[in-house]
This record gives sequence, structure tokens and C-alpha cells, in this order.
Amino acid sequence: MPTIFSKIVNGDIPCYKVAESDKYLAFLDVFPLAKGHTLVIPKKETDYIFDIPDEEYSGLQLFSKKVAKAIEKAIPCKRIGVAVIGLEVPHAHIHLIPLQNVNDINFSRPKLSFSKEEMEDTAKNIRSHVTF
Repeated sequence: MPTIFSKIVNGDIPCYKVAESDKYLAFLDVFPLAKGHTLVIPKKETDYIFDIPDEEYSGLQLFSKKVAKAIEKAIPCKRIGVAVIGLEVPHAHIHLIPLQNVNDINFSRPKLSFSKEEMEDTAKNIRSHVTF
């Protein structure tokens, strides 16, 4: 059965797309820890990030770096935090989280909520800074 992320890749579930290539997709987390919290996934469904073939894994990291640089330009923050947990969805993904302090990447904190318009504007702003 396809994961929720595979359904997003296939267009069965909408997302706030930030960047896309033929192999990778970045979109806003709908349960964010911070404004601009973005998920980066390989389009090919693999449960565990360290099971991804080396070339694809390297590509995922480089794609994530480009997205992180765009987030830095779009969202005022000190750094972009990176987290790979892999327990909540069985599809490898990287969290890119704008940080002001170390507590901003604490996943036990309550998630934020933004309106559809705010999410669309945030995605558009980040997208405008993505360069490939």
C-alpha cells in the first residue's frame, strides 16, 4: 500500500510544493514546528533512509541543501535544522526546519497551524529562491 508521501508524489493528495525534480520532491510540512518547515523526499518509496542506494541518497542530500538555502533566504532564521527520524511515515524523508534556537527542533512541542493562504505564500516565497 502506498504511503501518504507516495500519494502526494502521484498527485492523489495535494501539497504545498517547494521544489521538484525528476527524483525528489520538497513540500511544506502540514504539521510544522516552525514557519517554512519543509519535508524532502525521494519520489521512489523507500522506508528507511539508509536503505536508499548511494547515488540516490547523495542526490537527496544535495537536493535538500538547495532547498535549505532557499528556505534561509525566504524565512528569517539563524540556521536550518535537519532531522531524519523515520518512524512516523514509512517513506524516507528529511525535515528542514528554520531555527531561532535549539528548542525549535523539538518534535515533542505542539505543532503550529497556518492558514491555507499562509502556507501557499510561504511555499511560493521559498520556491522563488530555489535554484538548480
